[in-house]
Amino acid sequence: MPQTITQKILAAHAGRDTVDPGELINVRIDMALANDITAPIAIDLFEKSDMGAVFDPERIALVPDHFVPNKDVRSAVQVQAMRAFARKYHIKHFFELGEMGIEHVLLPEQGLVLPGDVVIGADSHTCTYGALGAFATGVGSTDIAAAMITGEVWFKVPESIKFVYDGQLGEWVT
Repeated sequence: MPQTITQKILAAHAGRDTVDPGELINVRIDMALANDITAPIAIDLFEKSDMGAVFDPERIALVPDHFVPNKDVRSAVQVQAMRAFARKYHIKHFFELGEMGIEHVLLPEQGLVLPGDVVIGADSHTCTYGALGAFATGVGSTDIAAAMITGEVWFKVPESIKFVYDGQLGEWVT
């Protein structure tokens, strides 16, 4: 049975040949992303788990990008928590102030999102990496915390819709 690009990516990351729409699967992630709003929640949950290490310090990205420069003491404390976590667990992709930008532009610019990757991010715009041929979706901070522990996440394989266009395109339409 033919598979969509999404099914092919998810199957590969689940260690399988195929997956079917509606099926629940566990997949290995290539990147977990959190920002200055969502990371502190994930960090707090991770620390409560008493894990001694993250699953892979090279496959986690922490990007302060919502309140930069920090707008108040609270937002500065949030970035401080990210920085301390990154140092403690040797997170390779913590982007210090002045080294970063908009998280969803920064990761592709740094070569951290590639075609065929599975990327989860605690931000609703994470799905923009689909334009690069990756499977990417937004998740909650609790999912990021769990992924930082296991390196995996569960998904329900999405259904797809086939569009068939008939006829001729009008003049000036490509």
